[in-house]
Amino acid sequence: MTPSTPVARVALDIPPRGRPSTYPQAIQALLGERLAGREKRALGDAFGLANFGVNLTRLAPGAVSALRHAHSRQDELVYILAGSPTLRTNEGSMRLAPGMCAGFKAGTGNASQLLNETGDDVLVLEIGDRSSGDEVTYPDDDLFATFADGQWRFFHQDGTPY
Repeated sequence: MTPSTPVARVALDIPPRGRPSTYPQAIQALLGERLAGREKRALGDAFGLANFGVNLTRLAPGAVSALRHAHSRQDELVYILAGSPTLRTNEGSMRLAPGMCAGFKAGTGNASQLLNETGDDVLVLEIGDRSSGDEVTYPDDDLFATFADGQWRFFHQDGTPY
């Protein structure tokens, strides 16, 4: 943290990310409005955090948090602040409510996704580490990703780069 970086801020005062996603353009086009209805505020980045990320994510009605995915090395946790999203995992779907949380241990292969199937906004706190060498599988889509040198690289399931 630099001397000009504050130690505390109002989360909603942190601007949303400038780009809707790190997904390749072809995937973003497929997601259409579902992705456009997602707004992420990178809370951890605002404080210069490097070992883990924290996002305050708003899902408009019909929006998804991400494509259903599973990490090989990065643990994830979500905490529902407002609204009632549907959590989709390998086990099926369940409705979450404010105050509920869900955790996804790396390497289990249990792919997850939050969907807002309601008429109200959903507000979620997302927490995940930034382990180098992470690989992400997307079982419902022709997509595979690797995290190296601080950035994501995307491939088709057959290994062809996007």
